Amino acid sequence: MSAAFLEHVNFTVADPVKTAANLCKWFGWHIRWQGPAIHDGLTYHVGNDDSYVAIYALGTPKNGQESSYATIGGLNHLGIVVEDLDTTEEKIKADGIETFNHADYEPGRRFYFRDENDIEFEVVSYA
Repeated sequence: MSAAFLEHVNFTVADPVKTAANLCKWFGWHIRWQGPAIHDGLTYHVGNDDSYVAIYALGTPKNGQESSYATIGGLNHLGIVVEDLDTTEEKIKADGIETFNHADYEPGRRFYFRDENDIEFEVVSYA
């Protein structure tokens, strides 16, 4: 029997069409599925053939006020592995997004950013 693996993570966004487009542009992913979802919402599944991010919207979502690091069950960040860290960062910065917390460490390099939904991403390369 093979080890378990993470198939997807699901989070709420303000505009799933925009978020899906950004994830495709930044990470070279594709839309695997899109359609109606629970509570008359809309979901996009964006990723590769093995895993994806489910992005969901229901009307006008509420803005969170609490820090995810201080909230039980909070999403702290989503880690994405890329081959070319510098090119990926250029794509993200070209959209006016500030990157931060750059580090070179064993075994790779990384940076962080927050998207338009205030979701924190860690982008890492082991190349």
